[in-house]
Amino acid sequence: MMWGWNGYGPGYGGFGYGWIGMLVNLAITVVLLVGIVLLVVWVVRRLSANGQSIRPAGLPETPQEILKARYARGEITREQFLEMSKELQ
Repeated sequence: MMWGWNGYGPGYGGFGYGWIGMLVNLAITVVLLVGIVLLVVWVVRRLSANGQSIRPAGLPETPQEILKARYARGEITREQFLEMSKELQ
């Protein structure tokens, strides 16, 4: 090791950026982590805003959801839907 040369370049680790390099690395890491968190939050909000259920598989639907689906499929009339909706509330 002659004149501070360690075979990789000046400074520790061979990059020679010292504290500035560590701070830049920390800033990039923080920005990436915040970006990933924001992306996940955005995806969850988009899914729930579109009316898609984000309920885990295996959980039953609520009675109101079942009633709406039956009405949408034409299995019950409007009067039956309104009557059943009142009973559920």
